Amino acid sequence: MKTHNTTALVTGAARRIGKAIALRLASLGCDVAVHFRSSQKEAEETAQAIAGLGRKALLVEGNLSSKEEAQRIADAALRWQGNLAVLVNSAAHFPKVRIHEIDQEDWDTALQTNLLGPFWLAQRIGPRLVERGEGKIVNIADISWRSPWTTRMPYGVSKAGLVAATIALAKAFAPQVQVNAIGPGPVLFPEDYTEEQRAAVIKKTLLKRQGSPEDIADAVEFLCRCDYVTGHFLPVDGGQSVPRI
Repeated sequence: MKTHNTTALVTGAARRIGKAIALRLASLGCDVAVHFRSSQKEAEETAQAIAGLGRKALLVEGNLSSKEEAQRIADAALRWQGNLAVLVNSAAHFPKVRIHEIDQEDWDTALQTNLLGPFWLAQRIGPRLVERGEGKIVNIADISWRSPWTTRMPYGVSKAGLVAATIALAKAFAPQVQVNAIGPGPVLFPEDYTEEQRAAVIKKTLLKRQGSPEDIADAVEFLCRCDYVTGHFLPVDGGQSVPRI
């Protein structure tokens, strides 16, 4: 699919991986609806960077844990230019909580933000992409869905659900729309990780180095350009998830 002179909606685009994806899509010719929840200053900086690349940006604030808010965000992106072609679900809730401390709110927030939010957006936007005749939906999942952390169980379970939802949505919107998921590995570490913890994780990768947000943007670019991949989970983890024998 040609992305030039189309529009993309990127959730969580104010910073980190979401920002890198938004800027990459702008470099490919997309105008970008920049979603954020609370990082308005950073979202404005992302918008300025998009403008510096010669593309338009729309700031869209909203809480993806609410169905109504997610639908409002989708509608704003659909109305803006009238040519929305790409949805990237990058926003995520990533709390650290031990199993014996998990409560109802932890489950609700993780599932609503990381799984249901992307679903509500896809439910709203997918049929419009089908009508358009082409489109891309890319969900940023996580390699941890295969082996969830015990300290971030709601997060890992919600990302596992997102991978399953990706496959179902790929079936639902075929053949016009391709829906895929990306699983970042050690690209950006949790802020509470020590240098020793970071080194231990990097050691487990085949490439023996940390990735970057741009590596994830590369994968998004590939999935937007390629029209013959759908329903796929693509690890971008330096080989961390490759089984050891």
